[in-house]
Amino acid sequence: MIQRTLFVALFSLLLNFSYAQQPVYTTKEDVLYYPEAVYKANSYIAERCKLDVYYPKNKTNSPAIVWFHGGGLTGGNKEIPKALTEQGFIVIGVGYRLAPKAVVNDIIEDAAAAVAWTFQHVQEYGGSKNLVFLSGHSAGAYLDLMVTLDKKRLAKYDLDPNQVAGVISLSAQTITHFTRRQELKLKDTHPLVDEYAPLYFVRADAPPLLLITGDRELEMLGRYEENAYLARMMKLNGHKKTVLYELDGYGHNMTEPAFPLLIKEVKTLTKEIIGK
Repeated sequence: MIQRTLFVALFSLLLNFSYAQQPVYTTKEDVLYYPEAVYKANSYIAERCKLDVYYPKNKTNSPAIVWFHGGGLTGGNKEIPKALTEQGFIVIGVGYRLAPKAVVNDIIEDAAAAVAWTFQHVQEYGGSKNLVFLSGHSAGAYLDLMVTLDKKRLAKYDLDPNQVAGVISLSAQTITHFTRRQELKLKDTHPLVDEYAPLYFVRADAPPLLLITGDRELEMLGRYEENAYLARMMKLNGHKKTVLYELDGYGHNMTEPAFPLLIKEVKTLTKEIIGK
């Protein structure tokens, strides 16, 4: 009886210790990422430009993933993907303006402002400026690449985009986004590479890029081929950390099999950065 009581007591103690080691997560919602005066001056920014911060409490140096939702730059809302929760990450779900109420340039500016806010405030939530990752699906992935590859987008905030720890892009457009092409009265099938195309800004010194798409035969328009061309041109320009994955059997809505790759990439790069 004494032995059994002792075993139960030890088991209970270990169980409680295990639970005590698990981080407690919380979410702060509707955080403003522009100065307050901007919200007072623009009602649409006040409606759309907010973010949610999901984070583990009482932790430091947690990797932060800035997540931009998809929706063709015309739909969608800020979100914290379930697959990214309880992984030890800070996840920042960003809301941004949408076309046609906003032009694509304004939307990219929103994305840059949200990334700048993250660098300015991530330590308040137990993060590190050295561990800020960008990710998103479709239109959101396009925003990731534009903010990272086009240096002028973050330069206005005195930030070097090479401070981004890594970009994990899920089915991005790498040519000029079709919503921008619609602004120019061009068809979806009319390819264009201008200053609204990530391809326009290929460079050797960019942060690590993980490009993930669905099956080339099932994807939207030429989404796989766009990413394959970006990957090739990044490598030809001397970038040594561009990786492309094609998820066979999955179409454009390929986030479910892509999330494990995203999580693995963030954890791998985090170990590399912390180890430096």
